[in-house]
Amino acid sequence: MSNQLQQLYERSAGWLWSDKLRNASRVRHSLVMTLRIVFVLVRQLMQGQLNLRAMSLVYTTLLSLVPLLAFSFSVLKGFGVHNQLEPALLGFFEPLGPEGAELTQRIIGFVDRVDVGVLGSLGLGFLLYTVVSLTQKVEESFNFVWQVDRLRSFAERFSSYLSVIMIGPVLVFTALGVTATVMNTSLVQELMEVEPFGHLIVLASKLIPYVLVIAAFTFVYMFVPNTRVKLAPAAIGGLVAGVLWQASGWGFAAFIASSSKYAAIYSGFAILILMLIWLYIGWLILLLGAQVAFYVQHSEYVTREPVQLRLSNRLQEHLVLQIMFLVADNYIKQRDPWTLDELVQHLGLPMQPIHRVLRLLVDSGVLSETGGEPPAYLPRRDIDTITVAALLDVARSAGETRMLAKATLPYQAQVAGTMETIRKAVEAELGEQTLRDLVTQSHAADSD
Repeated sequence: MSNQLQQLYERSAGWLWSDKLRNASRVRHSLVMTLRIVFVLVRQLMQGQLNLRAMSLVYTTLLSLVPLLAFSFSVLKGFGVHNQLEPALLGFFEPLGPEGAELTQRIIGFVDRVDVGVLGSLGLGFLLYTVVSLTQKVEESFNFVWQVDRLRSFAERFSSYLSVIMIGPVLVFTALGVTATVMNTSLVQELMEVEPFGHLIVLASKLIPYVLVIAAFTFVYMFVPNTRVKLAPAAIGGLVAGVLWQASGWGFAAFIASSSKYAAIYSGFAILILMLIWLYIGWLILLLGAQVAFYVQHSEYVTREPVQLRLSNRLQEHLVLQIMFLVADNYIKQRDPWTLDELVQHLGLPMQPIHRVLRLLVDSGVLSETGGEPPAYLPRRDIDTITVAALLDVARSAGETRMLAKATLPYQAQVAGTMETIRKAVEAELGEQTLRDLVTQSHAADSD
């Protein structure tokens, strides 16, 4: 059976990637690209990283659910819309069936009993930590999907997370309240008595919750990852996640929550098991939608084989010199320093390897990060003292540690002699050429 499945996989993959899209019609191009994205999504799920991160988010959610709702409840209470928290939570747990209503009542009971004044500074700090850790884990998971190594700075994280925790619920419930108010106005009521407007308004009122869910997913996909996400890919990812959310809610309620096997096996723990499964499905859908948005924006990653973002030694040396050349060139011409996003756009490479080389140059004391957001990069030393040979040595020694370095290898005279010959040849060829010399030679060549 496994051999047959492997043959089927190879045939389908061969057909899918043998199709030439350059001269294909728009409809065929969209269809084939959709199938390819589905293919790489299945492959991504089989690798297991998204599943593991969804499980991690489930665990963090269990710790932070009550504190998060407590903070949201206090903020909503200040705006007079706290009564809508329970219906929203009930809607989230609706696929759990009757157990969902019971679980909602228990959580609301916990929230009502949370007294911040009794907790003290240590307890309040723990509540804040659990809430912030959830938002930080979400950002880390999204950065993994978008292949971004760098988290936001502490100050930006604190302000962004606080905005999400305090302002996000207010905006959501305000939108729901405005929608309900508009639907109850006299003008809308009069229009509902006139056909076909009445039928269209009823249909629109049924579609509004789905539109709000898709809009919420789109908002998350645009602003949570620590990179620039375009509106169109985020909206497509939000649409896919919204459809999966509604479909999975229906399927969960029909085939899992209504099953008597869970109650028979787990008895009183059945409600907890169902909640864990539903939370896992929800987080997995959120990450899948983010992955769709990533593949739509970066179609070059939609390949038959997984893209390996490992730099070869040659490419790493080349990238080190090219980045230092660009930084020094802007420094000499007194232009604005380069940022990570600008280097990614200019070099046409993925963000992850470029960021890895920038971290290497910063850690080696060649580059320095500015304190702005996003940070820019400047030479840390006088470019007249940075030699090209030293930059090549920085690239070649990347990854060496005390436990894994040249000194830990057993000595072999012939190998050591050959390596020393290569080093001397490089130094003899490059001489004392500095970073400034490299840039000025380029300027001279351009003027000629």
